[in-house]
This record gives sequence, C-alpha cells and structure tokens, in this order.
Amino acid sequence: MGTIHKIGRRKCAVARVYVTEGSGNITVNKREFANYFPTATLQYKVLQPLTMTNNENNFDVKINVYGGGATGQAEAVRMAIARAMCEVEAENRSILKPEGLLTRDPRMVERKKFGQKKARKRFQFSKR
Repeated sequence: MGTIHKIGRRKCAVARVYVTEGSGNITVNKREFANYFPTATLQYKVLQPLTMTNNENNFDVKINVYGGGATGQAEAVRMAIARAMCEVEAENRSILKPEGLLTRDPRMVERKKFGQKKARKRFQFSKR
C-alpha cells in the first residue's frame, strides 16, 4: 500500500496527513495524539473517520498541522483522514460522505469593519 498523503483544511488550519499500515499509532506535530488534542471532543472528531470505517487499529497516522485554533485543527485533521480512508478503500466514501466528513466547511471569520468594535458589534450609541 505504501504511504497515503492527504490535506485537509478548516478555517485557517491546514493538516497534512500521512497514513501507513500499522497498529493505530497517531502522532501530531511529533507529539502524542492525546497530548496534542487533550479534550474528549477533539479526540472524537479526529478519530471519527477511523471509527466509522472500522480502521482504528489498522493504520498509523502521522499528522502535521498548523494555523487556526484547536477546533479548526481537529476538523482539518478529520477531513484529511477521511480523504485518506476513501483512497484506502472506495467503499468508505459511501460511509463518510453522508456524515459530511468529505465536504470542506466554507465558513470563515468575518472581517472587522471600520467604525465598529468587531465584524457586527458596534460601539455604544449615545443619544446625548
């Protein structure tokens, strides 16, 4: 099989994933997976494509991820792993596609407008 290389993106986060046959070891930025994503929610998101395709212990995953925050990075990794699982076996696509794991989430942070505190929040209005 060799190594499968896939990229996933979410907000400003970019994840490069290298999937090889192995025993289920996951390393993120040369750190342990559970150490890099400490909360159960983030760990669930990252492992979602592997658990849905019953491949938790079949592959070793090496991940390089940068940009964005913790949630954006976790979802970028999820997308990249889902893409890799589709390349491993074409039947996995029919499992992952209905869950929306293969769709790039287009939502980005709205830009701040001048004369306002944030994108939509305004400075306090004073009548007098």
